[in-house]
Amino acid sequence: MKVGQQRRIPATQPGTKQKRHIFGEYNGMSDQTTWTTAETKNSAQFIYFLEQLLVKEYPTGRVVLVMDNASYHKSASALAALSLFEHRVMVVWLPPYCSDLNPIERFWRHLKDRACANKLQDTIEAVMDSAEQTLIEQNRAEQVSGFHVSKNL
Repeated sequence: MKVGQQRRIPATQPGTKQKRHIFGEYNGMSDQTTWTTAETKNSAQFIYFLEQLLVKEYPTGRVVLVMDNASYHKSASALAALSLFEHRVMVVWLPPYCSDLNPIERFWRHLKDRACANKLQDTIEAVMDSAEQTLIEQNRAEQVSGFHVSKNL
């Protein structure tokens, strides 16, 4: 910012952090993503995401899920939900504190860089709109010979 032209950044009151969460899947073979958003990050929201993923997105065929050791991934209810799909879902559990082994972590970095880096959003809803627009654009693009081309929708 130029001297004397500094932009004021609105802040929330102390103790009123606003958070939103994105549960997501990145398919490295198709370069596509599936996601849901939530105000809380817990087992119930994770199970909802699993249902969207395994019932709507991939209703048949085998699926490999690479997951870290987040508590909501390993809760009794999440493991019970996963067991319903054990005939076609293989879960690869990463070692603790090795999130860099998870392919989606690179995608999260890409998402944050595209949706949030060097952008000043006035509300959490604007941040989520930007993130969702980036996710939508990701699914519209198709990797062809090193170039992204738009798909016909």
